[in-house]
Amino acid sequence: MRRILLASAIIFLTACATQGVEEPSYAVQKSEGDFQVRTYAPTIVAETTVQGDAWSTRFEGFGPLADYIFAKGREGEKIAMTAPVTQAPREKIAMTAPVTQAESTSGAWTIGFTMPAGYTIENLPAPVSPNVKLVEQPARTMAVYSFSGVASDREMQQARDILLMKTTAAGLTPKGEAVFAFYDPPWTLAFFRRNEVMVEIATQD
Repeated sequence: MRRILLASAIIFLTACATQGVEEPSYAVQKSEGDFQVRTYAPTIVAETTVQGDAWSTRFEGFGPLADYIFAKGREGEKIAMTAPVTQAPREKIAMTAPVTQAESTSGAWTIGFTMPAGYTIENLPAPVSPNVKLVEQPARTMAVYSFSGVASDREMQQARDILLMKTTAAGLTPKGEAVFAFYDPPWTLAFFRRNEVMVEIATQD
């Protein structure tokens, strides 16, 4: 396990060294300090789900996703790295499998990489690993809370609680699981790290 985490960490350090990486497109609908409401354009995300705690799965899940975008073990071109890496809890559902990080009661976290703009499901290379899936995400309106720090389990829980409090105080209704987003390489000082936690909000048709 230590070797797996170390290898994943090295890949993470190398990939995150690139500056000016692409981020998902969104429009800000509301902004109050560290809280925003954003409308995101549709995206495609490469995801893998890993069992374990929030900290270790963040690195363990990075490995197969990095293999996919860097064309390790598959044909086709490499895919540019984007930010953020996402993490979200994933409910464990029997006989189904749905770079975000999210935690479920089963201890499963889904790590996700957003694909660069311009790709479609049809022109993206098919993942070789059965643990990597391409998922189309529709346009969504998200409440977002920004925070710094190393994003330990405790910090993530505190950030999630603040997000839900601010979302409710703004008269908005959250739906689904909170998703965490990490923008900086691990060597970034904790105070300067850019982390976010977001949740989709119900909109009136």
